[in-house]
Amino acid sequence: MKRLFIAAALALISLPGAAQEGDSFAFGEPAPARAATRTVEVLLKDIAFEPRHLQVKAGETVRFVVINQGQLPHEFNLGDKAMHAEHQKQMLAMQGERSNAATDPAHSHHGEHGHAGGNTVLVQPGQRAELTWTFRKSAPIEFACNVPGHYQAGMVGSLTIE
Repeated sequence: MKRLFIAAALALISLPGAAQEGDSFAFGEPAPARAATRTVEVLLKDIAFEPRHLQVKAGETVRFVVINQGQLPHEFNLGDKAMHAEHQKQMLAMQGERSNAATDPAHSHHGEHGHAGGNTVLVQPGQRAELTWTFRKSAPIEFACNVPGHYQAGMVGSLTIE
Protein backbone atom coordinates (compact mmCIF):
# COMPACT_ATOMS: atom_id res chain seq x y z
CA MET A 1 0.00 0.00 0.00
CA LYS A 2 2.82 2.37 0.92
CA ARG A 3 4.48 1.72 -2.47
CA LEU A 4 1.24 2.58 -4.29
CA PHE A 5 0.88 5.81 -2.29
CA ILE A 6 4.44 6.85 -3.18
CA ALA A 7 3.92 5.94 -6.84
CA ALA A 8 0.72 7.99 -6.97
CA ALA A 9 2.45 10.98 -5.37
CA LEU A 10 5.32 10.74 -7.86
CA ALA A 11 2.89 10.56 -10.74
CA LEU A 12 1.05 13.69 -9.62
CA ILE A 13 4.16 15.84 -9.61
CA SER A 14 5.28 14.42 -12.97
CA LEU A 15 2.20 15.35 -14.97
CA PRO A 16 2.93 16.95 -18.36
CA GLY A 17 2.00 20.38 -17.03
CA ALA A 18 4.96 20.23 -14.64
CA ALA A 19 7.49 20.39 -17.47
CA GLN A 20 8.16 23.97 -18.38
CA GLU A 21 9.42 24.84 -21.83
CA GLY A 22 12.17 27.38 -21.59
CA ASP A 23 14.06 25.56 -18.85
CA SER A 24 17.49 24.68 -20.21
CA PHE A 25 20.61 22.82 -19.24
CA ALA A 26 24.12 22.88 -20.69
CA PHE A 27 23.24 19.97 -22.98
CA GLY A 28 19.90 21.36 -24.21
CA GLU A 29 16.30 22.12 -23.37
CA PRO A 30 12.74 20.81 -23.70
CA ALA A 31 11.09 21.32 -27.07
CA PRO A 32 7.57 20.94 -28.45
CA ALA A 33 6.89 17.53 -30.04
CA ARG A 34 6.16 19.22 -33.41
CA ALA A 35 9.83 20.35 -33.54
CA ALA A 36 11.18 16.78 -33.41
CA THR A 37 13.22 15.60 -36.36
CA ARG A 38 13.33 12.03 -35.05
CA THR A 39 11.35 9.77 -32.72
CA VAL A 40 13.07 7.22 -30.49
CA GLU A 41 11.20 4.54 -28.55
CA VAL A 42 12.62 3.66 -25.13
CA LEU A 43 11.32 0.67 -23.21
CA LEU A 44 11.40 0.71 -19.42
CA LYS A 45 11.70 -2.75 -17.93
CA ASP A 46 12.24 -3.80 -14.34
CA ILE A 47 15.34 -2.68 -13.88
CA ALA A 48 16.64 -1.90 -17.38
CA PHE A 49 16.28 0.35 -20.40
CA GLU A 50 16.03 -0.85 -23.96
CA PRO A 51 18.11 0.37 -25.70
CA ARG A 52 20.93 0.92 -23.18
CA HIS A 53 22.77 3.46 -25.35
CA LEU A 54 21.47 6.32 -27.49
CA GLN A 55 23.20 8.63 -29.96
CA VAL A 56 22.01 12.05 -31.07
CA LYS A 57 23.53 14.96 -32.95
CA ALA A 58 24.13 18.42 -31.51
CA GLY A 59 21.25 20.60 -32.71
CA GLU A 60 18.90 17.65 -33.15
CA THR A 61 15.43 17.62 -31.57
CA VAL A 62 14.36 14.14 -30.50
CA ARG A 63 10.93 12.98 -29.37
CA PHE A 64 11.31 10.12 -26.88
CA VAL A 65 8.33 7.79 -26.60
CA VAL A 66 8.83 6.06 -23.27
CA ILE A 67 6.88 2.85 -22.58
CA ASN A 68 6.90 1.19 -19.15
CA GLN A 69 6.74 -2.57 -19.68
CA GLY A 70 7.72 -3.26 -16.07
CA GLN A 71 5.73 -3.83 -12.92
CA LEU A 72 7.09 -0.74 -11.11
CA PRO A 73 6.91 3.02 -11.77
CA HIS A 74 10.03 4.21 -13.61
CA GLU A 75 11.55 7.51 -14.71
CA PHE A 76 13.22 8.54 -17.92
CA ASN A 77 15.51 11.38 -16.81
CA LEU A 78 18.14 13.15 -18.94
CA GLY A 79 21.16 14.53 -17.10
CA ASP A 80 24.77 14.13 -16.10
CA LYS A 81 25.97 12.00 -13.17
CA ALA A 82 25.84 14.95 -10.75
CA MET A 83 22.27 15.83 -11.78
CA HIS A 84 21.17 12.24 -11.26
CA ALA A 85 22.83 12.08 -7.83
CA GLU A 86 21.02 15.27 -6.78
CA HIS A 87 17.70 14.06 -8.17
CA GLN A 88 18.08 10.77 -6.28
CA LYS A 89 18.47 12.73 -3.03
CA GLN A 90 15.33 14.70 -3.87
CA MET A 91 13.39 11.52 -4.63
CA LEU A 92 14.43 10.02 -1.29
CA ALA A 93 13.43 13.21 0.53
CA MET A 94 10.10 13.20 -1.28
CA GLN A 95 9.55 9.59 -0.27
CA GLY A 96 10.13 10.63 3.36
CA GLU A 97 7.79 13.61 2.99
CA ARG A 98 5.05 11.38 1.60
CA SER A 99 5.48 8.99 4.53
CA ASN A 100 5.30 11.89 7.01
CA ALA A 101 2.29 13.40 5.22
CA ALA A 102 0.38 10.18 5.73
CA THR A 103 0.64 10.64 9.51
CA ASP A 104 1.11 14.41 9.84
CA PRO A 105 -0.55 16.82 7.34
CA ALA A 106 1.96 19.54 8.32
CA HIS A 107 4.56 17.61 6.30
CA SER A 108 2.54 17.53 3.09
CA HIS A 109 4.19 20.42 1.21
CA HIS A 110 5.15 19.80 -2.41
CA GLY A 111 8.64 20.68 -3.61
CA GLU A 112 9.77 20.51 -7.22
CA HIS A 113 12.09 17.56 -6.62
CA GLY A 114 13.59 17.84 -10.08
CA HIS A 115 10.41 17.11 -12.03
CA ALA A 116 9.82 20.67 -13.21
CA GLY A 117 12.84 20.97 -15.51
CA GLY A 118 11.26 19.21 -18.48
CA ASN A 119 14.05 16.61 -18.54
CA THR A 120 12.06 13.91 -16.71
CA VAL A 121 8.95 11.83 -17.16
CA LEU A 122 7.65 9.33 -14.61
CA VAL A 123 5.79 6.43 -16.19
CA GLN A 124 3.47 4.07 -14.35
CA PRO A 125 3.43 0.33 -15.22
CA GLY A 126 1.71 -0.31 -18.55
CA GLN A 127 1.69 3.40 -19.42
CA ARG A 128 3.61 5.56 -21.89
CA ALA A 129 4.86 9.13 -21.84
CA GLU A 130 6.72 11.46 -24.17
CA LEU A 131 9.62 13.82 -23.70
CA THR A 132 10.94 16.00 -26.53
CA TRP A 133 14.41 17.49 -26.21
CA THR A 134 16.72 19.67 -28.31
CA PHE A 135 20.35 18.69 -27.73
CA ARG A 136 22.64 21.73 -27.95
CA LYS A 137 26.21 20.56 -27.49
CA SER A 138 28.31 17.53 -26.79
CA ALA A 139 28.24 16.59 -23.12
CA PRO A 140 28.57 13.36 -21.16
CA ILE A 141 24.98 12.64 -20.17
CA GLU A 142 22.91 9.66 -19.18
CA PHE A 143 19.28 8.67 -19.19
CA ALA A 144 18.32 7.11 -15.90
CA CYS A 145 15.59 6.07 -13.54
CA ASN A 146 16.03 7.85 -10.22
CA VAL A 147 13.22 6.11 -8.35
CA PRO A 148 15.01 5.13 -5.11
CA GLY A 149 17.33 2.18 -5.73
CA HIS A 150 16.74 1.84 -9.48
CA TYR A 151 19.85 3.75 -10.67
CA GLN A 152 22.01 1.79 -8.22
CA ALA A 153 20.52 -1.47 -9.54
CA GLY A 154 21.68 -0.54 -13.06
CA MET A 155 18.74 1.34 -14.56
CA VAL A 156 20.92 3.83 -16.41
CA GLY A 157 22.07 4.21 -20.01
CA SER A 158 24.51 6.43 -21.86
CA LEU A 159 23.54 9.13 -24.32
CA THR A 160 26.19 10.39 -26.72
CA ILE A 161 25.76 13.83 -28.27
CA GLU A 162 27.90 14.08 -31.43
